[in-house]
Amino acid sequence: MTSQPAATLRSRYVEQAVSDLERNRHRQRQLAEQLRMLKEEEALLQEILTLAERYEGLSDPPRLPEQAQEGPVPQRARQVSDAASARRATRTTSDTAKSGAKGKSHRPLLGDMLLALLAGHDEPRLAKEVRKELLQKHPDRTPTPQVVRNTLESLVAKGRVERHRQHHSVTYTLAKAPADQPQ
Repeated sequence: MTSQPAATLRSRYVEQAVSDLERNRHRQRQLAEQLRMLKEEEALLQEILTLAERYEGLSDPPRLPEQAQEGPVPQRARQVSDAASARRATRTTSDTAKSGAKGKSHRPLLGDMLLALLAGHDEPRLAKEVRKELLQKHPDRTPTPQVVRNTLESLVAKGRVERHRQHHSVTYTLAKAPADQPQ
């Protein structure tokens, strides 16, 4: 009689161990996916910081239209923005000192280059088309597709570029300047 309850107990332990092992593997897959997503988010935030550093002359980073409509900026986004502003201020001071000492001219800003490329076309352009043209005309500049999109969105937020959405595509054109204001 003792062998039957022991076998039942043993089978319960085995079932529990198998169940625990499966839950553990499932949780590991979830954590691996979360880790991958966090790494992608980190890379995007690094690109945003790099982009923010290029716009040294701005006192406040522009808000994207989606942020303006949704209300207050989330705490994490505010921290990233504050960090970018602080790094930009530090870099501005050191860049000014370096450029004064060496007398080197600065490369044109990516935003200015994209504006010039859009000015050469009347029809709306996809970000990848603008990037392809940039790589052809300026082989020394190799921004990632995400940096080009971020820069175009920054120009949209400033009112210098217009965004057009059709189905799942987003295209950009140079914004029409009001007649009474110079560009």
